[in-house]
Amino acid sequence: MKLVFWIVVALVAVVLALFAVSNRLSVALALWPLPFVIELPLYLAILAALLIGFIGGALAAWTSGRRRRRENRLRGRRIAVLERELAAREAPLPGARDNAPARLSSRG
Repeated sequence: MKLVFWIVVALVAVVLALFAVSNRLSVALALWPLPFVIELPLYLAILAALLIGFIGGALAAWTSGRRRRRENRLRGRRIAVLERELAAREAPLPGARDNAPARLSSRG
């Protein structure tokens, strides 16, 4: 599985490198209300947009999983409490004999 992961990483790296080499022309980026204009290579603008989208998606997924993580944390605490209670009940009582009760003989 690790080999497949590294093969995929290598392929993505090669594709990104080829994309960067192929798109070196400069573009001007401006955000309308601001007076700033930034000139940078096309590949950098596209990769930056992809990175911002990736980070935004990761943040959205992380925040949407907040309720599930909280429930899992609370359930884990409850399980730990119940396991401690069970262990306390299963522990032998002090002074109790380890022998099982004797069987009654059948009358016959």
